[in-house]
Amino acid sequence: MSQDQRAAARSMMTKRDPDRTPAQERADFDAIFADRPLGDDVTLTPRTLGGRPALDVQVAGADGDAVILYLHGGGYVVGSARTGANLAAPLARRTGLPAVSLEYRLAPEHPFPAAVDDALAAYKELLGSGRPIVIVGDSAGGGAALATLVAARREGLPLPVAAAVFSPWVDLTLSGESMDARGDLDPLFSRAHMAGYAEHYLAGHDPSDELASPLLADLTGLPPLLIQVGSAEVLLDDSLRLAVRAAQHDVDVSLDVVAGAPHVYPLMAGVMDEADEALDRAAHFLTLRLPVGGVA
Repeated sequence: MSQDQRAAARSMMTKRDPDRTPAQERADFDAIFADRPLGDDVTLTPRTLGGRPALDVQVAGADGDAVILYLHGGGYVVGSARTGANLAAPLARRTGLPAVSLEYRLAPEHPFPAAVDDALAAYKELLGSGRPIVIVGDSAGGGAALATLVAARREGLPLPVAAAVFSPWVDLTLSGESMDARGDLDPLFSRAHMAGYAEHYLAGHDPSDELASPLLADLTGLPPLLIQVGSAEVLLDDSLRLAVRAAQHDVDVSLDVVAGAPHVYPLMAGVMDEADEALDRAAHFLTLRLPVGGVA
């Protein structure tokens, strides 16, 4: 990453007041992400999945037999199916697979475990299609993706063929060293920001619950996992510890760390070379694990 690209990426992020209301957070988030252009080859079609609104993200020519289930980020407080499409679309383009971006319920109106319940219901409905599934998420959506895998395994369901997570938030106990050590480097978040999101989402629930903090779960039997993270973020240790724990539980795991990159840096495609490269690697990782002929 060049110094100019690093500066450009950081300039697109602002560390806002952590005491803003959810309504203020949502308005700011949507102003930045809800209308980002996806490309003339992308069609978004509203649908319902697992009882929740969702968007079918169809890229021209992406007609593979498998499907991407995408879970957006936003601290479980902000974000939508439309903001999730900002990463679902380039992944669909690169993998040749259709994607569906889920609009799970948000806190504080719908605290834990609403997001995971919605993601699991959506996953169950996709299972009924008979198509292989890959599950992908960023930030809180990455945590929800891991929690969905744990919940699906708990119920004895077939698991996705693979999963990829970008800067996942998988420890709501906020015990990672980087939560403080990287606070001055992170252009977007501090411990105070993450603590506020956790308070909204947990609403007094134990943060060490494995579906709130899947880092603390037994990961045995989960599908191959790709983790991508930047070093300039307070959630760095969530990814590092997740990779170690997955390996200790005999999960095939790949970890990409880009020095100096900010939170969910693949969103910076077109600004940072490494963001485009990360999406290329994620697509390659996912497609390599699809069953031949689409049969699991």
